[in-house]
Amino acid sequence: MIHITRKEHFNAAHRMYREEWSAEKNAEVFGKCANPNWHGHNYNLFVTVKGEITHATGYLIDLKELKEIINEYVIDKLDHKNLNLDVDFMKGKMASTELLTIEIFNQLKAPIEAYPGVFLHSVRLYETENNSAEYFGG
Repeated sequence: MIHITRKEHFNAAHRMYREEWSAEKNAEVFGKCANPNWHGHNYNLFVTVKGEITHATGYLIDLKELKEIINEYVIDKLDHKNLNLDVDFMKGKMASTELLTIEIFNQLKAPIEAYPGVFLHSVRLYETENNSAEYFGG
């Protein structure tokens, strides 16, 4: 079994807050991330797929096709958007890196696994150079 990883990039804004909490409680729990004027990140996304190499082509999946899937189902929906307001698959969810990583995985699983013998292994999302989340499904 081989693992192949594709890196993509997007920029997005978000705010960490709970509407039912006071501004003071949000600030206490989320700090600067509760800024009512939002804040943004330059995200790096790593999508890893796994499976057996197709001997006719010598690869698991055409990376151009993997890029197209990632762009259609994730990047086009997230890039230069507000995660709290603009992204359909984040509606009603906290816009944390952890939950965003899980939702990206959920967006990609079916279209990637429509390719015979190709399985989505993991999604790793870097919010900053030092902070990332990784999800393996389940």
